[in-house]
Amino acid sequence: MGKTIDPAPLITVITPTHNRRDQVVRAVESVLAQSLTQFEHIVVDDGSTDATAAALAAIRDPRLVYVGAKWRGANAARNAGIERARAPIVAFLDSDDVYLPDRLERTLARFDENPSLEILISSFVSVKGGRSTKCVNREAFLTRSSLEKALVGQAIFIAGSAITARRESLLAIGGYDSDIARMQDRELLLRFARRSGALLSEDIDWKKYNSENSISGRRDGYVEAYANLIDKHPYIADRYPDVPPYMIARQIIADAMKGRVSQAFAGYLANRSSKALGYSLPQLLRGYVGGRRWRRDLYDEFREKYGTRPV
Repeated sequence: MGKTIDPAPLITVITPTHNRRDQVVRAVESVLAQSLTQFEHIVVDDGSTDATAAALAAIRDPRLVYVGAKWRGANAARNAGIERARAPIVAFLDSDDVYLPDRLERTLARFDENPSLEILISSFVSVKGGRSTKCVNREAFLTRSSLEKALVGQAIFIAGSAITARRESLLAIGGYDSDIARMQDRELLLRFARRSGALLSEDIDWKKYNSENSISGRRDGYVEAYANLIDKHPYIADRYPDVPPYMIARQIIADAMKGRVSQAFAGYLANRSSKALGYSLPQLLRGYVGGRRWRRDLYDEFREKYGTRPV
């Protein structure tokens, strides 16, 4: 591991990991099994104590690059990988996910076809327990404004392993925000939307495994994470005033309807105590009605522009 090889890689895969030895080995194996072979896979280990380093050392492939240190979370680890990447195109793979065999070949073909393309968002299969769900984005190129609206309205499928971008573009926007522990992919893409549009691909080229210890999969903490996102992007509340209260109200209502009354109440209190949010109950109700209407209008806009609608 860690040896520089020639020819130079056409694409770099970056995987942050922490104490997921078995899962990260599975992820690495899915990359090494790719139909495209001219790549490098940088695994950035954020201080694992479960013999991750030894397990990866046993995989003797010069395309696998192990970077071990104590970083400040997964986003700092991702940024360390971006800095070390040798290829002009960078793809991400979370340590509990796997690529399908043609992920890199199909992805690179998209960038080769369009030299001005800066970011690609692919489709995937989400596996939770014994259930698999197809998360397919309709084929379309979203302009900067449409990408922003889609992200604000949570109208497209996004996840870390779906993202591929040009390295120079990632560096230009500052990479991942290390202060964001949840919704980090949405936050990254919101900054991308100030710079360029994005291509949505309907190709299913990876599998998302929902781990028990995944931060994004937890029901609690959503409101705090959303408040952090709005704090980073305050223009959202200005440009789309009904959307933040809608997103909060929707979460609270969903918890309440499923009997999670304590979580619903905790979410409301978290909203009230947030400087970025702070909505009263009447404001949440008005926002819920207005936000639903705004999303319906967004669907109509997508249908008119792209001949389809968001998910």
